[in-house]
Amino acid sequence: MYRALTRDIEVTVEPFYLDDQSDPDDSRYVWGYRIVIANKSNTVVQLKSRYWHITDEQGRVDEVRGPGVVGEQPILRPGDSYEYQSGCPLDTPSGVMYGLYEMQSEDGESFEVAIPAFSLDRPGAARTLN
Repeated sequence: MYRALTRDIEVTVEPFYLDDQSDPDDSRYVWGYRIVIANKSNTVVQLKSRYWHITDEQGRVDEVRGPGVVGEQPILRPGDSYEYQSGCPLDTPSGVMYGLYEMQSEDGESFEVAIPAFSLDRPGAARTLN
């Protein structure tokens, strides 16, 4: 598990390799990841958008930006948490991801919340430092 805390918003990530969706003979490696966003602050916040920085073991970078997550822009009251799952394909057996959520507080202030860097490593493969 990987964790980051920004302005009392905690983001926890748990990546997992999807063997059934991967095809190493065709240079296709797929991971899923489960994310929990917990509002430990005293204010209501809404997740407005996301940014991902994805680097494969060859150093190739892909950046992804978009509204919300999995088609939603969840509102989290103090003490609430929101969980979702998504995935990431790579052409290499390892990589790393990190990102940001743009959040908006109930008074209209926008701020960024860190998504911790996490490793994507195929089980049984030799690990490469990214």
